Amino acid sequence: MLTKGSRSKPEDRVTPEEEIKNPYILEFLGLKDEYSESELEDALIRHLEYFLLELGADFTFVARQKRLRVGNQWFRIDLVFYHRRLRCLVLIDLKLDHFTHADAGQMHLYLNYAREHWTHADENPPVGLILCAEKNEAVAHYALEGLPNKVLAAEYKTTLPAARKLEEELKRTRLALDARKTIGRLGGKKS
Repeated sequence: MLTKGSRSKPEDRVTPEEEIKNPYILEFLGLKDEYSESELEDALIRHLEYFLLELGADFTFVARQKRLRVGNQWFRIDLVFYHRRLRCLVLIDLKLDHFTHADAGQMHLYLNYAREHWTHADENPPVGLILCAEKNEAVAHYALEGLPNKVLAAEYKTTLPAARKLEEELKRTRLALDARKTIGRLGGKKS
């Protein structure tokens, strides 16, 4: 019975979309209106414990400015984490501006390299997270859809949203949860 109970079931599997949220609230960094990418990264490292809590459960820190060489070019990945439940590396690229299709291509390069050189045989392929100040959903959809690597884009906010926006988000989330409960009670069948 213990052996049977320790086997994972398909419904126990988690996806990167479930484990990586959007947006991230980085108010604890105390950044002013203007800052550089390196200042953002320094602040995240200084407040690593808070950043890990904001990322969510099961993230562990691996590296900062992880270097990789492709051909005769050197690249640096801003932050590398490992997610215990996903059993994979999570590469994070920080962007001060809006998400672009070029960001997706850059992350795709990083993930191909990490999968080939850094991933162990018993691990899942790495996941990329492009953490940007602004994400255009349409651009993200067309840039990220259909890639062989899992690349996600998420926004970060250095200040909490206004109370009205928080209330709207709570209402939207409550409705989504209620809909999931209803579908669950119907045995997965939509009414």
